[in-house]
Amino acid sequence: MHTPGLWQALHERRYLRSGWPWRCALYFLTSAPLGAALLVCLLVLALAGSLLTVVLVGVPLLLMLVLAGLPVARLERRRLRLIDPAVPMADAHRDPPRTGPAAWLHTRLQERSTWRELGYALLFACLLWPLEAVIIGTVVGVSGGLVSTPLVMATAGGGEEVRVIKLWLVHSYPAAFAVALAGLLLLPLLAYPLGLLSAGRARLTRLLLDAPPERDDVRVRELSRSRMRLVTAFEAERRRIERDLHDGAQQRLVALSMHLGLARLDTREEPLAGLLAQAHGEAQAALVELRELIRGIHPRVLTDRGLAAAVEDIADRSPVPVDLDLDLPHRFLEAVESAVYFAVCEALANVAKHSRATRAAVEARVEGGRLDVHVRDNGVGGADKAEGTGLEGVADRLSVLGGRLLVSSPSGGPTVLRVLVPCPPAPDRRLDARPVR
Repeated sequence: MHTPGLWQALHERRYLRSGWPWRCALYFLTSAPLGAALLVCLLVLALAGSLLTVVLVGVPLLLMLVLAGLPVARLERRRLRLIDPAVPMADAHRDPPRTGPAAWLHTRLQERSTWRELGYALLFACLLWPLEAVIIGTVVGVSGGLVSTPLVMATAGGGEEVRVIKLWLVHSYPAAFAVALAGLLLLPLLAYPLGLLSAGRARLTRLLLDAPPERDDVRVRELSRSRMRLVTAFEAERRRIERDLHDGAQQRLVALSMHLGLARLDTREEPLAGLLAQAHGEAQAALVELRELIRGIHPRVLTDRGLAAAVEDIADRSPVPVDLDLDLPHRFLEAVESAVYFAVCEALANVAKHSRATRAAVEARVEGGRLDVHVRDNGVGGADKAEGTGLEGVADRLSVLGGRLLVSSPSGGPTVLRVLVPCPPAPDRRLDARPVR
């Protein structure tokens, strides 16, 4: 990333009249003492830590060596403002998940930014600051030596001769003042290479210390956590709606149906008996529809008995015969069970509506920490998850959990829908359903 202020100033005529040359010189002047001090600190920590490791005292010293890049990087981000004040670099580290030094140390040691900053500290201590000392020493030494020639001749040479920057002799004051004038003219010429080197140094610092991939990873993780929290809240809301319908509206419809049935028994006269019979039938139909709606929102069997029992239930209600081979040794997180259940529901619904299949099969296994579910049918094939909102919605729902939906459906069949989703066990949830064969 370029330094916009410095690069722009280098292309303008007023660069020499601005403060940029002085800022660049100050940046390089501060590098030498900081780099020398850092080199000494790193050598002391490395030697002392290595020698004292046998008595365990050296372990904290080695940890300090590993974490030495953190304060160096923080100081370098601030010092970079001398030559790149327009776009300050933000801290690339994330906050620890818990309080305390142990959580902080564990987080820092796992971050790539920590190791990038350590690499920068080593590069700065071993290579960069000596080069920068040579650069600023050359600029200051050459221009300063030329400009100060008359003064040196008057004080050290006795007014007779002086050696200019240890290269050639000057024997008179007119020649000394000519050399000083040449130094003044050379100073602006040296300011441009100094600015170019400073801009390159700023770019190198940003390349090593500004770690957007890590920050992007942090944002992705935070986004994934927020999506997972939304899914969990959505599932909780589904269960609340299912519970309210089951315990509220359904019970009222059952009571209404019973009262209408009793009224039919007590009333024999027409047309009231016919109206009661019709109302009783409508109440029964509404009750059936409500039960189907409740089952579609969140089936009670899934909550009470788990994924295997819920899949067995939808297989029993499928118009196409379904063979089951389920080996699910434990309960899973509610979001995982719900997502996989509705994926199987969508797959079996598509089998019944579109595949013209005569038989289907559902297999489920836990392998390598993932729940692997296959839904097969012997239909005509041609299914594509990109063409249907149902399968696309299932794929989106699984992706929130880190899962995938794979569909293989060549023309002529068979169709295989595969669900892969991470499945950490939920030890606090009781498993009532046993493997179904």
